[in-house]
Amino acid sequence: MYAIIETGGKQIKVTEGQEVYVEKVVAEPEETVTFEQVLFVGGDDAKVGAPYVDGASVTAKVEKHGRQKKIDVFKYKPKKNYHRKQGHRQPYTKLVIDKINA
Repeated sequence: MYAIIETGGKQIKVTEGQEVYVEKVVAEPEETVTFEQVLFVGGDDAKVGAPYVDGASVTAKVEKHGRQKKIDVFKYKPKKNYHRKQGHRQPYTKLVIDKINA
């Protein structure tokens, strides 16, 4: 059984026992979080939401928080002596999917 959930403005396909990296979730490590915004539940009997599946949820355990690798943002205009360099590291949360309730 798998499900497609919406978190952090993105849609993620998850299965039980899977480790996923999502946008930062406000929860402490070793806490359990529940995602109510389930768009699709697949398996023997598929359920499609409009936009969300009624009564479906996905529970996951927060394993850790972190930040991704640094990316450089560089703005440049030729012949105008203009350039700006900026770095960015996106925060993430690593989750382990415990159960899909459909």
